Order: sequence, then structure tokens, then C-alpha cells
Amino acid sequence: MDESAKVEGIVLISDPARRQLNERQLIAYRNHREDLIRWLATMGKEPDKLEGYAEDTMRNYTTILDKFYRWCWEKNDGYTTDLPHERADEYLRELVLSDEYSDSHLHNVKLSFKAYFRWRSDCDEWESPLTISSTGTGNQPKDYVTMEERKALREAALEYGTVPAYHHLDPDERARWKRFLAQRFGKPMNEVSPSDWKRANGFKYPSIVHTSLDAGLRPVEVGRAKTYWVDVENALLHIPADESSKNEDNWTVSLRSETADYLARWLEEREMYEKYEGTDALWLTRSANPYNSSSLRYVLENVCEIAEIERHLSWYAIRHSTGTYMAREEGLAAAQSQLRHKRTETTMKYDQAPVEDRRDALDRMG
Repeated sequence: MDESAKVEGIVLISDPARRQLNERQLIAYRNHREDLIRWLATMGKEPDKLEGYAEDTMRNYTTILDKFYRWCWEKNDGYTTDLPHERADEYLRELVLSDEYSDSHLHNVKLSFKAYFRWRSDCDEWESPLTISSTGTGNQPKDYVTMEERKALREAALEYGTVPAYHHLDPDERARWKRFLAQRFGKPMNEVSPSDWKRANGFKYPSIVHTSLDAGLRPVEVGRAKTYWVDVENALLHIPADESSKNEDNWTVSLRSETADYLARWLEEREMYEKYEGTDALWLTRSANPYNSSSLRYVLENVCEIAEIERHLSWYAIRHSTGTYMAREEGLAAAQSQLRHKRTETTMKYDQAPVEDRRDALDRMG
């Protein structure tokens, strides 16, 4: 790259990208990045005036875009540098709902996306669906699940997911599951029949959904959850500092007694699955991987379908509903502890009356 591009100090290929791509993809990605940076440096800010960005701004934008590329590749899109508007919308929304980024950073993400799509000659310019202020006074996320929807999700989770199909088990596996079902249903093992499989919903999905509704678990926390976090007797989750998403404090999170019961049943049931041998992971996907945003989105879509919730909900909507209603019922201090926020300012976004409360207030006001 020529010196006029002013890219000294800007990393072309990050270490995570280097680990993620093969040799040919690395060459293509480097060429792509060089072209983008050259454009940012010479005309990115005002193309009509041939005015480029300052080096610090370019460094910030290219770092943001590198993370965006890698996020898209991990979303099963595979390697590509032609990223659609929909992915930018989804990524920005995920950042907004994550409680992890300042409005200033989110504003820079938004600007870097606008620059990227302005550079692309094969697509329209991008406009963010979210309003984010660079001064920290922007609109806060209001995407949370209503009280009625929370109840519907809890009930639907009890219908989603079953123990392995009777006819898919070999004789030894069938004997193990018969013993388990005999204990669950309080009947002799020789009386357990294939019909018992039909009514034996597993407790993995109810425990995931109910625990997330109680604790406002982030997707990463569902993936990191360990069996020793669970305190069934006291209906608590104990999350060690080195395993929390913020890696700062030990957290003790309250659970409903119903949720603790489902977790106890799941801890017993998970022993029946070979994929949990040798691991403390509380939940694993069918392919024995930790849960992430993508796999949880699949679960939530199926649970929403059972619950007859037609609008789109994200996993973070569950978290935000927990914060909103906990703040309403017990105040910001309780919401801060339940959601594991280090800073009170992060919790203050939940200090807002839900629409049903405001509607009731209007009715009382006359």
C-alpha cells in the first residue's frame, strides 16, 4: 500500500481473523482491507470533496469492521466481505441490547457501517433502524417481554423438547432410560412402556428458559453455565467472578422455587446423556457445543411458536424484561444485583414504567 493512504499503525489482519481464515481467504481479506483503508484515508469522510478520515478514526472504524466481519462469518455465512444491510442491523441491535457498550462506542459502530456501505458501489447506503446519540443521551433499548409473554414462554418451554425417541435407542440405552422413567413416574421398570416416552418431556429446555427468565442470562452466560453454579436447596445461582461475563465479581442470583425444581430435575436427567461425561457444562446443544446467540435464537423461535407469540423476540429481550420488572417490583438495587451490573448507570435504563403500568396510571388519573 502506498504511503499516501496513511495507514501506519492500522492492523490489516487481526489475530482472531488470522485464526479463522485459511491462507487463500487471508490474502483476499488483506486485499479487501487495503482497498477499504485506502478509500477511508483519501475520500471516506467526504467523497465529493476527496476528504479522508484522520488516522485515529480509520483505526477505530477498521477495528470495528473487523469484529463485524468475524461475527458474520460465525453466523454460518462463511467467509465473505459483501455484508448485507440486514446483518448490520442485527449486529448493531445485538450490541445495543448487550449492556456492554457505551453510547459513544455504539455511535462509532453506526458511523463505521455507514462508511462501509458508502464505500460499496454495489449496494445502497445504510441507515440505522436505531437512534443512538454520541453523547450518551440516546434512546435506550425498550425491547422486553411483557408479563403475559413471560408467562406464555414459561408454559411453552414445558412443551418443547423430549427425552430420546423410544425407537431410536439400542437395548442398553433403552434399559437405562426405562430405569430413569420408572423412577420419575414411580412405577416398576417392567411397566414402563413406549407411551411413557410420549409424556416424558425433558427438563433441559424448561430449565434454560426459566433460569434465563429469572436471572436475565445473557447468551454467553447460558453457554458458560456450570453445574456447580446451581444451588437447588436455596434456589440460587452462584456465578464465580472468573466465569461471569464481566469477570469482575462473584454474583448470587435469585431463582423461583419452580425454576430450582426444574434445574434439579435437569441435573438428574443430564446424567443420562453421554455428551455430559467429563464436563461441568450445565447445558450443551444437541451437537455437544455450548449454547450461543445463534443456537438460543433457534430455541426461542420454537418456544415462541408454541407460545403463539408472533412478534420477533431476541434472547436479550428476556434479559431486559427481567430488569424492567425487577426494577418496578423491588427497585434499581435489586435489578442491579439480579442482572449482575457493575455500574448503577447501566441499570438505570430499566427505571421506566412498563406500558401496562402507565396505562393503569392514566385510568386512575381519569
